[in-house]
Amino acid sequence: MLLTISTTGNAANPATDLGFLLHKHPANAQAFSTAHGTAHVLYPEAGDERCTAALLLEVDPVALARRGRGKGRGGAPDAALAQYVNDRPYAASSLLAVALSNVFSSALRGACKARPERAEQALPLRIEVPALPARGGPDLVRKLFEPLGWTVEVTAVPLDEQFPEWGDSRYVRLVLEGELRLAHALRHLYVLLPVLDDAKHYWVSADEVDKLLRAGDGWLPEHPEQKLIVGRYLSRRWSLTRQAMERLELARLADADDTDIDEIDNAVDEESDTEERPVPLAVRRREAILTALRESGAARVLDLGCGQGQLVQELLKDVRFTEIVGVDVSMRALTVASRRLKLERMGERQASRVQLLQGSLAYTDKRLKGYDAAVLSEVIEHLDLPRLPALEYAVFGSARPRAVLVTTPNVEYNVRWESLPEGHARHGDHRFEWTRAEFREWAERVATRHGYAVRYVPVGDDDPEVGPPTQMAVLTTTKTAGSAATTETTARHEKGAKAV
Repeated sequence: MLLTISTTGNAANPATDLGFLLHKHPANAQAFSTAHGTAHVLYPEAGDERCTAALLLEVDPVALARRGRGKGRGGAPDAALAQYVNDRPYAASSLLAVALSNVFSSALRGACKARPERAEQALPLRIEVPALPARGGPDLVRKLFEPLGWTVEVTAVPLDEQFPEWGDSRYVRLVLEGELRLAHALRHLYVLLPVLDDAKHYWVSADEVDKLLRAGDGWLPEHPEQKLIVGRYLSRRWSLTRQAMERLELARLADADDTDIDEIDNAVDEESDTEERPVPLAVRRREAILTALRESGAARVLDLGCGQGQLVQELLKDVRFTEIVGVDVSMRALTVASRRLKLERMGERQASRVQLLQGSLAYTDKRLKGYDAAVLSEVIEHLDLPRLPALEYAVFGSARPRAVLVTTPNVEYNVRWESLPEGHARHGDHRFEWTRAEFREWAERVATRHGYAVRYVPVGDDDPEVGPPTQMAVLTTTKTAGSAATTETTARHEKGAKAV
């Protein structure tokens, strides 16, 4: 199976920069082993004005049949002959998508040290796929690619040119033209080639959801054929499809609600803090959290609403924290956190300690159960008050870590911020800001309901009149009340759900 990528250029921006972006030298023909054959990368033409890179995948049908353990397309049992005589060596499919992600992995991420400015630029691209299985025909091909900015030329391949009366096959010849970043173009192909084929060559497991959302970041949430793409990519596995659709909706809502990703997990930005105090409040807040976590003896920690990952970054510096999970509703925030943490270049041992998950704190999530401690740093004030009970149950009733640290602004201290107009919240997205008494009332109620003990820690300079700028509650489970409280809150939650 074959795929070619072409671009044009000039003396100032030669087309051969394509070699830098793909991390494959135009003068060399290279071969890469894959699980089902060999992938070749070569350049049929390479000049300043035009350059073409070709990805040729030679599939070993015997290896494919053996690895498939007798299963054919889509996982259904095939006749013995069909395992060896099929279109896999010739037609673009999930095999080509996997080879593309392996061979051009850096280009997919948009990484290029040699030509970073070119990696960020839209290039005049022409992509050709001579044989593409398209269940849905040329019309579906156009519906998938045209909303992404491509000019689509798609031609149905006849069953036999000598017998036109037999009609067209389910294969098409595809030509895409447009000005896009190369990374975006490769991500489109990585997702949509197997979607059109509609029959993956491997078992679709839960991690395929993460692969889909990473490759679809920036275009899939708004695609008019989103539901079809998700369903086919995940081989119509209902549980995975539902999970992916829920996460896409969460990402859409988060993007609509976010004002600036740089402010996601800070009530007051660090620059304004620095003007007021030698040590930024955001830094002092993280130091207070780290101290409380160490005192609790926690080793496995959740950062709920992790934003850009500043706290996760600090936790990684302390080896006593053996497992760190950052959770956020915004995929954009998680992408920034991943870059901040340099997960792509992190060593294997360090990488095994950290994980970033997308999720909403308003819903229970079995992935969050069993941890020593959870941190809600500058999170609760971003929720509407009617939604706060859902977070309380999800964290304290369902996930139920041994310790929960909650920080939130102290509204009484706002009078000390000279740059903050009277009556204004510290952040435009804050739904509320509590006094010390209001925060304590809430924390005591949560602790009583869910079987926790609570203590309070001031964060920042503790003003004798208005208190500290940030207030922190440290809630720890009580051995006697924990089980009964969990049973009671579970029953109350289920009763409320039935009533709704």
